[in-house]
Amino acid sequence: MSSLPQCQDAISRGADEKDGPKVEESLVEYAPSSTQTDASRAEEERRLVRKLDKRILPIICAMYFFAYLDRTNLGNARLQGLPEDTLHGDPTGVLFDWVNSAFYFPYVLCQVPAILLSKLCPPRIWLGCVAVGWGLCSTLMAAAFNFSGLMVARIGLGVFEAGFSPGFPLYFGLFYTREEIGMRVAWWFAFAEIAGALSGLIAFGIQHAHTSVANWRLLFIIEGIPTILLGLCAMVILPNRPEETSLFNEKEREIAIDRMNRGAKADVGRMLQRNHIKVAFKDWKVYAGAIMYFGLNCATAGITGFLPTIIKTFGFTDALAQLLTVPPYAVAAVCLCLLSYASDRLQDRGSLTVGSCILAGIGYVLLLAVPSNNHVRYFATFCITIGAYCAIGLIISWYAHNFGSETKKAAGTPLYMSLGQGGSILGSHLFPSTQGPRYIKGFAVTAALLFLAALSALVLTVYYRRENKRRDCLYGEPTKNGIVDTSVLADEAKDFRYTP
Repeated sequence: MSSLPQCQDAISRGADEKDGPKVEESLVEYAPSSTQTDASRAEEERRLVRKLDKRILPIICAMYFFAYLDRTNLGNARLQGLPEDTLHGDPTGVLFDWVNSAFYFPYVLCQVPAILLSKLCPPRIWLGCVAVGWGLCSTLMAAAFNFSGLMVARIGLGVFEAGFSPGFPLYFGLFYTREEIGMRVAWWFAFAEIAGALSGLIAFGIQHAHTSVANWRLLFIIEGIPTILLGLCAMVILPNRPEETSLFNEKEREIAIDRMNRGAKADVGRMLQRNHIKVAFKDWKVYAGAIMYFGLNCATAGITGFLPTIIKTFGFTDALAQLLTVPPYAVAAVCLCLLSYASDRLQDRGSLTVGSCILAGIGYVLLLAVPSNNHVRYFATFCITIGAYCAIGLIISWYAHNFGSETKKAAGTPLYMSLGQGGSILGSHLFPSTQGPRYIKGFAVTAALLFLAALSALVLTVYYRRENKRRDCLYGEPTKNGIVDTSVLADEAKDFRYTP
């Protein structure tokens, strides 16, 4: 009881504190009519969300499906003769490692400037153009005849994809609340697992096509051309920002803008708040996300680039190894959706992220500790894919509403993602052919990074919970779904609360 007077004193002091200089209100604040019941308002929102889901999710999920196919089909192409045709056999596996990792260097360097630039453009035009760009690069890989040609195509692929994956949490945040975004991210990210599963089936089918074109070249053509078509469709189908799009009538626009401003205040139109860019680069929480993302990307890069090769070490043929990559991805997609649904309902991302990272780490430990039992080793690939992909989906949802402002999100999201993509570069070099079939160094390093990611998630969870309690004590609990003025202090505003 002795702490109660201190808390009350803190509240009175907090009432006199200023969040910063007053800024002129630049956004009309919409409120439901006093004659409108909560039930009718909720039903209108549900209708709006269903309308958004039908318009946004199919095209965005399809784009990510082919983005992931285009990014990861090298693992299948490797078993279909790519090294023999273009890399002089590549007996050490070093040249293939560089082709695989060439995607990640521009992907790391271009994410922050690309997403900041995207905020100044109509979203549907930006997303459509980058999809057309990476689709062209993926298709042109089929025309490569040497190491240099493959490198140029992979670098171009990284440049264009840098403008897509980090930009979609910003785009989703314009239309979905923090109670809804986790499940939408799960549907979006589940298509990575679906792509991983179907890539093995597609590669298996192409391997038996017996065409005049080399199997690996046909693979790039079949998986690249649909992306170009999807990019063109996105320019027509996807809505722009809620205040700009022609998709809404006036009532729907009112509701959409009200939703966009819940818990934080959205920017008006296509603009940047320069001070929030600096704040994002100084925020330690961004770098905690980068640590988690680094370890998880190292794990997924190893899986996407080398899972067929790893399964082949169990004693299976090339064709069967590609077929056996399907079940781990399929199960991971289902688990991701279930876990994300739970995280939305519980509004708890951190503890589930910790558990997912630990599960993936255990998978790599099993590959290290049980070298002779192929049943256990195959089970370990399930642990890795489930844990790594679930954790990445949860992290994206976790950070989507924890930056406080659109500009800080536009800077912070690609920053932690780009730094974390260093793990993808590392993961691409941890499994050279000379270290097979045990791959001791690759498994050990990745397991250690995954446990470090779990520790970082735990620290961040504890911080978010304690900070929310501290602000509740100082300033009182904020109004649920109220508009919080984050235009000056972003997530440091006194009425802003984190999703732990």
